[in-house]
Amino acid sequence: MTTLTQSARASRPRRKPVDGWRWAGRIFLVLMLIYTVVPMAWMLITSLKGGFAAMMYPPQWIPAEPTLENYIRLLDPKDTIGQDFLRYFWNSLWVSTTTTILAVIVAVPAAYAFSRFRFPGRNFLFFAVLLRNMFPAVIFLVPLFILMRWLGLVNTHGSLILTYLTFGLPLAIWLLKGFYDNIPIQLEQAARIDGATRFQAFLLIVMPLSTPGIIATAIYSFIGAWNEFIYAATFLNKNEQMTLPVGIQRFFSENTTDWPGLMAASFMMSVPVVVLFLILQKYFVRALTEGAVKH
Repeated sequence: MTTLTQSARASRPRRKPVDGWRWAGRIFLVLMLIYTVVPMAWMLITSLKGGFAAMMYPPQWIPAEPTLENYIRLLDPKDTIGQDFLRYFWNSLWVSTTTTILAVIVAVPAAYAFSRFRFPGRNFLFFAVLLRNMFPAVIFLVPLFILMRWLGLVNTHGSLILTYLTFGLPLAIWLLKGFYDNIPIQLEQAARIDGATRFQAFLLIVMPLSTPGIIATAIYSFIGAWNEFIYAATFLNKNEQMTLPVGIQRFFSENTTDWPGLMAASFMMSVPVVVLFLILQKYFVRALTEGAVKH
């Protein structure tokens, strides 16, 4: 009887001990989610208030009289604020899109060359490209301003596009190189045996397989150019050339601040980035995971 009891106990599946680290990780993720969502929620709530309601203390989480007046003003081309906001929006869209396209055009062949070719100084050049990201952006502010003034690009969008490429390309090349490293070279060799040139093998074999990495690079370049403030505030002084991060400063005045209008403009500014990331997030995550692990 005792033997049967012991064998029955041994055959029972053992309960796994409570994984404390897993629960700690979940709690940490919840806290980080709250830390991220609460400012966005407060920004949206404030944008739905009037000027007096936004200054009330204690603040109201639920507006007593919500209004869309701030958004209507921003999107009204007849209103002065609306005209400026739409101009800033299109300027940011133009600069960010152009920077993204040029970054992809340059980063794709550069990353492929670092991944596939062996040439003298290859490792040195690759780490030299990444060396720039070790320094804060403000260190290069004065030298780049002098260079842009010498080139005659101050108060033009070209100065921002060149600057954003300087800061965005290193990480873009690094991301794509890690992705190309995981694409078996035997696929290209098989295409070469079938008569394809190196360029055709790259265009027809490697490019389709590297689509997630290219999309992740494009997302990174777009977000970096869309949110940049320091260089835009330094290189652009004309109102018609300003981008959104600089242009929304007009909601600040010497004596008062239009907090509802500022929050509405900030929320509108964040919408394109959030929508872009939500649509393409699966490609972004796939590129980061596949580019980080070498098979």
